[in-house]
Amino acid sequence: MFKYLRGSILIAIIGLALAMGFEWYQTGSTAHVWQAGFTALILAVLEISLSFDNAVVNATVIKKMDAIWKRRFLTWGILIAVFGMRLVFPLGIVGLIAHINPYDALMMSLREPAKYAEIMTSAHLTVSAFGGMFLFMVFLHFFMNEDKEDHWIHVIEKPLVMISQYKGVEIIVALIALLSISSLMEAQDQIRFLIPGLWGMITYLLVHSFSDFLESMELTRDANLSAKKTLMSAGFGMFMYLEILDASFSFDGVIGAFAITQSLVQIMIGLSIGAFFVRSLTLYLVEKDTLGQIRFLEHGAFYALGALSLFMLLDYFFHIPEWLTGVAGAVILGTSILWSFYVDRDRRNT
Repeated sequence: MFKYLRGSILIAIIGLALAMGFEWYQTGSTAHVWQAGFTALILAVLEISLSFDNAVVNATVIKKMDAIWKRRFLTWGILIAVFGMRLVFPLGIVGLIAHINPYDALMMSLREPAKYAEIMTSAHLTVSAFGGMFLFMVFLHFFMNEDKEDHWIHVIEKPLVMISQYKGVEIIVALIALLSISSLMEAQDQIRFLIPGLWGMITYLLVHSFSDFLESMELTRDANLSAKKTLMSAGFGMFMYLEILDASFSFDGVIGAFAITQSLVQIMIGLSIGAFFVRSLTLYLVEKDTLGQIRFLEHGAFYALGALSLFMLLDYFFHIPEWLTGVAGAVILGTSILWSFYVDRDRRNT
């Protein structure tokens, strides 16, 4: 296990040193320096707790990739996760709302962190609707699969499999959920929730359909070249799917981090450290075939994902603290692991 984590541990040490060094450069206060390091560490732990189920879900997709695209996801993907979601995304949100360019948004984060945090958190409803609906569609797709035979919670999963034979039922269920939640909102907030929620569904359908198309594409000129191109194209489709999935998982954590600190530097470093550990866990799960060894771990991850999507969609009515979201996911995953061991032991005894 350590060999998978040692790179992330090194990144963590460097990241914490950078967070503390930047704080020393800004304030020159020893107390503030230690506080900055502790805050970045807390954010890293928060990100890992929120995203462990993300590692399991990622592993279910990565195991279908060839070695080239797996390596690209673990290298290019981490750069997108670190700089795209932890730096560019917040700056882009603030820039769009405040009608300023990314550089001015960056300067605002450094000079007026309170104002920057206020603008960022004001986008929570829109971001949660988009990410929540995308993740909800991922949850439905896993359980509404007529070929799915292995069930953990039969009373939930069997009916979902039964209705999955009807074409388009995933979309119908997702639309009913979206419209039902929005109908309980104030009139002025319904559009702010509905439109990004619909775009979350559309994005999922586009990316998933694109991935399926590339995976099934057949070229006829040269059989060997065709197979190679098809494999590479399918890998690209799964890569894009994973990146958007990662982004959806990250939305809540990025915005929720402003409740802990208003420093963009500490947020970026802390969440990035967590992202590196999640990648290490993903690689460990794939190479050790943990999903094959723990029967219901995959089920637990998708239940945790479904819970996260509902927390995001219902955030308008009551806010679930990020630490509680992480605990809920950990409890679901832990229960799925324990139940897997129980079932396996029971089978061996019989």
